[in-house]
Amino acid sequence: MPTLTLSGCAPVPLAHYLKALGILRLVSEQVDSSAKGYWQLDQFVLNSCFDRETLLNFFLDSYRPTPILSPWNGGSGFYFQEGKLNQKDPITGNKIKTGVRNQPTAGTRVVEAILKSTSNRFEHYRSTIIATKKLLQSKGFQEAPEAAAKDDLLIQLRSIWPDDAVRWLDCVAVLTNAAKPRSATGLLPAYTTLLGSGANDGNADFTSNFMQRLAGLLLDAKSDDSQNSRQQLQSALFGYNYPLTRIEALAGQYSPGTAGGANSTSGFSSKYSINPWDYVLLIEGALFFAAAAVRKLDTNQDGSIAYPFCVKSTGIGYASAAISDELADKANTEEMWLPLWNRPCTQGELMLVFGEGRAQLKKGKAATGVDFTRAIVELGVDRGISEFQRIGFFVRNGKSVFATPLNRVVVQRNAHADLLSDIDQWHDCLRQKAGPLAKPAAPASVVRCLNVLERAILNFCRNDSADSIQVVLTSLGQAERALAKSLKWTTKDTVRLHPLGRLHFKWFENANTGCCEFRLAASLAGMRARPVRDRDFLWLRQMLEPVEEESMRGRWVTWDKNPSNDVVWHDGDLTGALNDILARRIIRVEKSGVEGWPDWSPRCSRLEDITAFIEGRTDDALIADLLWGLSLIDWQNPQLNEIKPSDQNRIHYDWKMDDDHRAVPSTFYAMLKLCFQPAANGRTIPLVPAIHNRARFGQGEEASKLAARRLRGSGFPPLVEKLPVAATVARRTAAALLFPIRPRDFSLLEQITINQPKSQNT
Repeated sequence: MPTLTLSGCAPVPLAHYLKALGILRLVSEQVDSSAKGYWQLDQFVLNSCFDRETLLNFFLDSYRPTPILSPWNGGSGFYFQEGKLNQKDPITGNKIKTGVRNQPTAGTRVVEAILKSTSNRFEHYRSTIIATKKLLQSKGFQEAPEAAAKDDLLIQLRSIWPDDAVRWLDCVAVLTNAAKPRSATGLLPAYTTLLGSGANDGNADFTSNFMQRLAGLLLDAKSDDSQNSRQQLQSALFGYNYPLTRIEALAGQYSPGTAGGANSTSGFSSKYSINPWDYVLLIEGALFFAAAAVRKLDTNQDGSIAYPFCVKSTGIGYASAAISDELADKANTEEMWLPLWNRPCTQGELMLVFGEGRAQLKKGKAATGVDFTRAIVELGVDRGISEFQRIGFFVRNGKSVFATPLNRVVVQRNAHADLLSDIDQWHDCLRQKAGPLAKPAAPASVVRCLNVLERAILNFCRNDSADSIQVVLTSLGQAERALAKSLKWTTKDTVRLHPLGRLHFKWFENANTGCCEFRLAASLAGMRARPVRDRDFLWLRQMLEPVEEESMRGRWVTWDKNPSNDVVWHDGDLTGALNDILARRIIRVEKSGVEGWPDWSPRCSRLEDITAFIEGRTDDALIADLLWGLSLIDWQNPQLNEIKPSDQNRIHYDWKMDDDHRAVPSTFYAMLKLCFQPAANGRTIPLVPAIHNRARFGQGEEASKLAARRLRGSGFPPLVEKLPVAATVARRTAAALLFPIRPRDFSLLEQITINQPKSQNT
């Protein structure tokens, strides 16, 4: 079979994509049912019985246009305009209308031209127009119907139109069950995004434009016009550059670059223009989207229809992205994802793909641009598609809707994308409550966090590196933090946002970039106090936000209805926040009456990481973000807690390192930390809150004196009595006391701090 590269067909603009579908459909249905097509280097390749010359001759001499009509529109060519007198109204200055509709329009003229034609290729078109006119006359319509009459007309057209015209009707509108129908049938037409508001965009009627382009190309018998039509077809199919291949006609929303207007040419402005064959073929290609509209007849709660590869608009993921792109008064609020395939495919095979017309996630059908991107990398779409071209329908240049290319997404398997299923329900609730269409409007901080989170998810879908996963995790933490700050808004109304939690432990494994900030944050995020006399754990997360645990399943499920004083986290200064947390935990330990320091973590900190923190060599903002994100993980998972907290000799420690090449913190830290160690082997050092208080307020020397006195009184005389320490170092050292360390690290601190007896084997 000859192989033709159609250089005039490309994934963008939308007009050229639909044109490629139209060529394949017409060749397959009217000549060669075995014809195949595919995309290669952003050009459409056609395998069929045609070579270049015979393909041109087919469209010029044999192509039979699909009867594409829209008698429900005023500009469809079925209704005359109201006549006007030469006299003008003295008030408005406009010509006085006669009240009689007898004034022909460009639309009515082209309808009559088709009816008067004798060409066999228009026979089907003529019979459809005649049947339509009879129906309109029987109903007495002198102008386009509205409301219930329009709904009834759309329903009755299905019973009189031939199959290919009904296919066009299915591409324009889908009949849905309406809660409050306007007609007796109980059905309500829902119009598709691809064809505007019923095959029109404002006053521009697509079907009238289609018929006018056909008349100019195929009904005019002049020899010079015939030659011009051939050159226009060569330009449309093969990208040939001929003069005068474009005419002054509307391209509609499908080719924004040819819509004219300011800055659209080398001068100040230009007129709209289009190659007439481009418009004819793109409308023919739009019928590819009809089958799914029939087979997938359903509605969502918001009233949107099931349309091939069409989801709610999401204002992220492209250069000009803005939240306003999602607003109902700014855009059509829907976007399309056009499939590109790189293997030869017949029309029948493509119809199956378009017939499904959906992307699937574990939670169900993809509903937004973020969902669709996830479905692509999670194998929700698995039909030999290599890429998707994303198209948004935005109001630009006044009130015109433009089909704007947004971005391209490659279909590839992301091994870690399944992690996102943990947040599906929570993310959907957050978008419902904080999205641009939410009433009342969400706090600005929550809206920003939602936007940042969805950008992170899209980036993660394209790149599943540990850095990308970590960004998603920190974005989740930022969103959780914003919700906790706006708790009154979070918990009111019918849509209540619960705290996010119980993330799979694989989040921890896959987000680990190996940096010290991650290790320090993880050691804090998993930290909790050992239970005392069957009391509940005191998790560190309870000091970040007001949450309570569901005791039956051990997971964070709800906000604390009676917030306690345990929530002491504050943004801005990590050192101050950690010191406040430690001070509060000291109060809780004193009240519990437990001996020794009860906190432990399944992921202890490295001494060299603690040293870097004390010396100010860490990114404190990153530690804070990671702490919030990592606190959302299910730290009770056995995979993260392989050793019981009561086993002092084998606390799990997964940070691999060489013990002979470790950076050891200062003696000041060692003295203070030894005063905050767990009770072990009958050894207990009583808690002295003043040690931490002195250090957190910058009184390093006083803190070291108290620590030395406490150690000596407990039978561990230190090598020094006091240490003059700078205020900044003292405060950061006090905060570093919160980081849990291993028992053997306590032994190391004793070796460098405590005066060991000579007889003791060190």
